[in-house]
Amino acid sequence: MKTVTKTRPKGLIRRFLPYFKKYKWIFILDLFCAALTTVCELVLPLIVRYITDLGINDLSALTVEIVLKLGAFYLFLRLVDAGATFFMASIGHIAGSRIETDMRADLFDHLQNLSFNYFDNTKIGQIMSRITSDLFDVTEFAHHCPEEFFIAGIKITGSFIILCTMNIWLTLIIFSVLPFMLLAASFFNRRMRTQFRRQRVQVGEINAQVEDSLLGVRVVKSFANEEIELEKFHAGNRAFLDIKRKSYLYMGGFEATNKLFDGLMYILVVIAGALFMIGGGIAPAELVAYLLYVTTLIASIRTIVQFAEQFQRGMTGIERFYQIMDANIDIFDQPDAVALTNVRGDVTFDHVSFSYENGEPVLSDICLSVAAGENVALVGPSGSGKTTLCNLIPRFYDVTGGRILLDGKDIRTFTMQSLREHIGVVQQDVYLFSGTVFENIAYGRPGAPKEDIIQAAKDAGAHGFISRLPDGYDTYVGERGVKLSGGQKQRISIARAFLKNPPILILDEATSALDNESEQIVQQSLERLAKGRTTFTIAHRLTTIRNASLILVLTDQGIEEQGTHDALMQQHGVYYHLYSRSTENHPDHAGDIANIYC
Repeated sequence: MKTVTKTRPKGLIRRFLPYFKKYKWIFILDLFCAALTTVCELVLPLIVRYITDLGINDLSALTVEIVLKLGAFYLFLRLVDAGATFFMASIGHIAGSRIETDMRADLFDHLQNLSFNYFDNTKIGQIMSRITSDLFDVTEFAHHCPEEFFIAGIKITGSFIILCTMNIWLTLIIFSVLPFMLLAASFFNRRMRTQFRRQRVQVGEINAQVEDSLLGVRVVKSFANEEIELEKFHAGNRAFLDIKRKSYLYMGGFEATNKLFDGLMYILVVIAGALFMIGGGIAPAELVAYLLYVTTLIASIRTIVQFAEQFQRGMTGIERFYQIMDANIDIFDQPDAVALTNVRGDVTFDHVSFSYENGEPVLSDICLSVAAGENVALVGPSGSGKTTLCNLIPRFYDVTGGRILLDGKDIRTFTMQSLREHIGVVQQDVYLFSGTVFENIAYGRPGAPKEDIIQAAKDAGAHGFISRLPDGYDTYVGERGVKLSGGQKQRISIARAFLKNPPILILDEATSALDNESEQIVQQSLERLAKGRTTFTIAHRLTTIRNASLILVLTDQGIEEQGTHDALMQQHGVYYHLYSRSTENHPDHAGDIANIYC
C-alpha cells in the first residue's frame, strides 16, 4: 500500500495549492487588506520623523493645523486598518474553514473508496485523528500562512528601503544579523516539525486505545480489568507527554534564541546609531524614526518566527492528510465497466486464487458453479477461507488469480455500486448505526416508503418485538445497537436485507452468536429470506444446512468435498465425520465446527 511518510514542505505546499484556487479571490482580497494594515505601521514612523524634525530644526513651522491634519490622516488610516482587520479575522478565517471542509470531504470520500485491505491494516483512531484534529491546524495554516508572510514581506522590504534612505551602512549592519537568526530558526524548526509529527501519531494511538477500551467496556468490566485498561492508557499518555516535553524544549530554545537576536539588533541600532549621529551620519529625528522602524522590523521577524510553530503544525496536518490520500485505491471500476441489471444469480468461480497483502495464500485454484436460486453452504475450520471466498463475490477483495463470473460475465466488468446493490450480506457481528430502528432498517434501501420497511420487518420476524419497544420503530437503538439483544439486532439486519431484496445473498455465520431460542427464530427468518435467491451460507451449526442444495467442505487443501447432505454422508468422508461427531456431542443440534477440528 503506497503512503507518503515524509515530504519536503515545498512539495506539500505545491500539492496543497489547488485547495486555494476555489477561494483565490477571497485570499487576494485578504492579502490586499493585509497590505492596508501594513501601511499604518510604515506611515507612523514617517509622521513621527517629520514632527520631530520640525520640532528640532524649525519649531515655528510646526503649527496646530499641521499636527491636526497629520492626526486626521493617521486616524483615517486606522479606520481603514480596522475594516481590513475585520475582513481578515472573519472572512479570511471562514475561507480557511472552507478549505478544511473541502479537505475533510475529500478525505472521507477517499476513505469510502478504499478496500478492506486498508482498514485491515489501519487503526480507526489514527484515521479519526487525521480527519478531525489534524485538519483544525490546517485551517489556521491556510488562512495565516499567506497572510503573515505577505505582511512580513511588505514590512521587511518597506523598512529596508526606508532605512536605507536614512543610513545605508547602519541598515546593512542590522540586516547582517538576519541570516544568523534565520539559520537558528531553521535548526529548531526542523526538530519541532519532527516532534509535532510524533505528537500526531501518538494522539492517534491514544484515540485508538480509548476507542478500543470504550467499545469493549462490557468485556473490560466482566473481567474486572479496569486497572489493565488504565495502565495501557497511562502508558500512552506518558509517551505523549514525553513527546510534548521534547517539543517544548525545542520551542523554548527557539524562543530564547529569538529573544537573544532581538536584543542584539536593538543594541546594535542604539550603539551604531549613536556613533553615526556623533559622526554626523544620521540626524536625531532620523534615529528616532530608525528605532521605530527597527521595532516594526523586529516585530515582523518575530511574527514570522513565532508563526513557525503554527506553520509546522499545519505542515504536519497536511502531510498526514496526504498519507491517507496517497493510499492506493486497489479495487476500482474498470473504464468500460457497465451497470449490472436483470440479474439471474448464476455464480461461477473459475480457477480462483486469493492471497492477502502479506502473500499468504488463502484460496488456490477454486472451481465452482452455482446455479441461480441454489443455496450453497460452506463448512470447515476457521482460516479455511469460507468468509474470504464469499467476500470475493461483492469485490470486498479482488481475486489474485482466475475470475468470478455472474450470469456468465466477469464481475469486474460491472460497476462496483451496481454489483453490490444486487448482493445482500447478513453477518455474525451485526452492526447497527446510532439512530432509530426505522433508520437502521431503511439503510437497506434509502428512501423506501414506511410500508415497505414495516413489511420487511414482518418478513424478518421483527415486527412483533419492534412494536413492543417504547417508541416502536422510532426507538433509539444506542451506539452499535447496545439497547437491543443479539437476536433482535440480527432480525433488524435481516429486515434490512429483506428491504434491499437482493437476488444474491451471503449469510456469514448469522446465528452463531445467538442462544437456542433466538437462533431458531432467526433461522426461520433466514430461510424466508433465502427463498428464491442464490444464497451462500457460512455454516456454524451443521444441522442448519441439511437442506442446502450444495454443501462445500473447505480445508487448507481447498474444496475437499462437495455435494448434498445425503450424498456427503454416504461418502463417509470429512463431512460425515464432522456431522457424526457434532451430533454425538450435541444431540439437539450440531456444535461449533472450529471446536470439532481442535
